[in-house]
Amino acid sequence: MRDELMNTKTKTGSRVDLKLASKILGTVPYNNAFYFFTNIGQYNGACAVDLADFCQKVQTLDVRSVDFHFKRGDFEEWIRGTLCDVNLANAISRIGENVQGEELRAKIYQTAAGRLTELKKMLGSKNPYIRRDG
Repeated sequence: MRDELMNTKTKTGSRVDLKLASKILGTVPYNNAFYFFTNIGQYNGACAVDLADFCQKVQTLDVRSVDFHFKRGDFEEWIRGTLCDVNLANAISRIGENVQGEELRAKIYQTAAGRLTELKKMLGSKNPYIRRDG
């Protein structure tokens, strides 16, 4: 029974332990936040400090910012390196290179929001803001 609590199979079939799920959903310090730009040197004033915040920003920010970061692989890099969610980073990287604009925004949002919901259910939490330990 303890192993069932520690490891849960996700929709993708991979195993995610509850500690990792909690870390993925946690809030990062502002120096590790994702800062949104519309082009090199053109910061739009927004940043995301956790997966829920990322979903909200992707859904509402200027679509040029979504296109800019997707083409550069910035979303996958931050999600993999900072949030430690390899599965979500891989899912976003599988979105076609020729997808752009509102279609791209919708696909990234659906992918990230789906993962957010999946992890929250796994932890039994309706609260998207979970403190990040370490």
